[in-house]
Parts: sequence; C-alpha cells; structure tokens
Amino acid sequence: MKDFVIQDIQPNSYFTKNTYLDNAFVLTAPEMPFSSDLVTILEKWSFKKVFSEGDANSEYSAANADGDVTNTSSIGLSQQSDGEKLTKAEEFYSSFLFFVENMFVRATVSDELDQKAVTEKIKDIVEYIKEDRRFIMRVLKNIEPAQGKNYLATHSVRSTILSIIIGSYLKLPPYRMIELGVAAILHEVGMLKLPSQTYLSQRQLTPQEQKMIMTHPVLGYTMLKSFDFPIPVCLAALEHHERENGTGYPRRLVSEKISLYSKIIAVACSYEALSSKRPHKEAKDGYTGMLELLKNEGKAYDDTVVKALVLSLSIYPIGLYVLLSNGKKGQVVDVNPENPRFPIVQVFGEFTPDGKIKMMQTAQGALTITRPLNRNEIDT
Repeated sequence: MKDFVIQDIQPNSYFTKNTYLDNAFVLTAPEMPFSSDLVTILEKWSFKKVFSEGDANSEYSAANADGDVTNTSSIGLSQQSDGEKLTKAEEFYSSFLFFVENMFVRATVSDELDQKAVTEKIKDIVEYIKEDRRFIMRVLKNIEPAQGKNYLATHSVRSTILSIIIGSYLKLPPYRMIELGVAAILHEVGMLKLPSQTYLSQRQLTPQEQKMIMTHPVLGYTMLKSFDFPIPVCLAALEHHERENGTGYPRRLVSEKISLYSKIIAVACSYEALSSKRPHKEAKDGYTGMLELLKNEGKAYDDTVVKALVLSLSIYPIGLYVLLSNGKKGQVVDVNPENPRFPIVQVFGEFTPDGKIKMMQTAQGALTITRPLNRNEIDT
C-alpha cells in the first residue's frame, strides 16, 4: 500500500485502485474522481495522506483500473433467509417503537417512568444490533415515519439504534453500552413536559415557542434525576444539544466539558435528522448525510464520534438507494467483505425465476454504483 500526500493529488484525478483513509475505510473507487470537495473535507479534518495500491491518472480508463472483475450474476446467498431476517428486523423495529410510544404516553399521563423496564429493553436492543445490524439499518432506511405520528418516539428509536452502533465501534464495555442506550432512548423526555403543539406542530414555531423548546434539556435532566436514573444518563439529556465549539445549549459547554454519551447522541441525532423527513424539510440520502457530517462545519461535533459513525456505516450505508451503471435503480443491502468498494445491491425491476428481487454483486468493469438517489427519484 502506497501513501499519497493529499496536497500533491491533482483534484478530479482517478486512482487505478481504491483509495483509503485508513486500513478499512474506502474513500474512492477507480470509477470515482478524487474530487476537489473531497480534498477540502480531508484538509478540514487535518488528514495529510491517503493510501492506495494504485496510481493517480488525470482521466478514468477502464483499462487502467486494475483488479479482478467479480461475477455479477445473482448472488448465491440464501435470499429466503435474508428475507426472513429482514421481516424479523421490521417486527423488532415495530416492537421497539411501540414500547417507546407507550413509555412516553405513561410518562405524560401518569408521570411514570419504569427504569427497570427501560434497562431490560435496551439490553435486548444492544444484543439484537450486535447480531443483525445490517438488517435493522435497512429497516431504518425503508420505513418512513408515519404522518401524524409522534415524531419524538420515532426520533428516539432511530437515534438509539445509531447511538448503539457508534458505541459498538468505539468498543464501549457492555455496561456502558446499556447506559448509553438508556440515555439515548430518554434524551428527549423533557419535551413531554411541554405543550404537545410545540413539538408536534406542522407549522413554523413562533419565537416564544422556540424558546420553550430550548428548555427541554433542563426539563429532561430534572425529570430523570427525580426517577433516580444514573447521573451519566441525566447528563446526556441535559447536554445532547451542546456543541464542541460552544454554540449549543443550555449551558454553551465546550468539548472537554461535554459528556461522552452526549457527544454520541448529538451525532446520532444529527444524522437521523439529516436522513429523515420533517414537516419543513425533505430527507437527504445517507451518502449526503455522511458527507455533511464529515464536513463538520464549525467543528460542532466530536471528530472521533463522527468518524465512528461514518466508518461503522460506510460511505454507502446499507439501505441507500442508488442509480446503477446499467440505468437500473437499486438499494444497498450488504457490504462485500472481500471487496468493500463494491457492495451488494437489490436491483429494482429485475427478478429471479421464483419472482424475488434480484440481488447483484457490483463489480469493477461491470455493474457499478453511479450515484445515490433521493426518495423522489425512487418513487418515479
């Protein structure tokens, strides 16, 4: 593996083999230009070098792109088994969402919050994600939050899953993984103390309502403390809107004063918000969301935590809708451990003899990903 000084790489050149940020994270494949935007992002992150076994050329040529062409026939995977696992993941997600919705109702109506029940549920979530992360990630992308539903429950569920994935990458010990999960599932609980029209509104909030919203971290901290939740969990509710550069709230803390759980939840929430539809904005695809987090404008988020999210989900996250080089649309369903630049995709409009959507191995010189697609492009 050769190293290349980023400043010496001509923008929009093509490498004949993958470029890597480290031993595992793929930055570009031979079909992708080493763009000026990518150079800017890497320089902002103070990266000096990238690594590749290939060479940089001013133009892309398939003849210069080294490597074996992988067979692009239907993957010999157990599709029935994968289908069953995906169904199980959908059921698991629905069950988790139902649990959170009911927990929030009880907390609102009866001022009840069962610490033991929450902890036991998080134990199940941590174990499930450990075993079937790729399927639950597909569910997160495939299932849009229902119109009119309490977005707090959906946001809490999705942020919790992402937080646990980040915590796994950071190799937190089991007891801290559970504590992180509890903190994530309850980080917005202070919102329940506000009038519901402030956080369920489909309209633009008034300045007074916006000020009310900004009190929810303090309300959440006070509420969790009254139920004797561990201090790290209470602090996560208090600090999840704090930012590394001191621009957050409620206390305008800076990096070293913000707790680790808060830093993780802040990144998970931001990615979840970027990739989910809200009343006043459209969802962005996972690829664009990743790039926005990588840019980390103003250094609002902890670099280590952002890297943990990006490296654990990859630049082409499972669940991402993509346009393929054959003009077909598809969805990333799995990584290819032998060649991570070419994930496995489901190709829409192509079917196996038994009527299932065909799964294909993308490959150099054959079927490749051209670009991500947004939800509107998928529906057309």
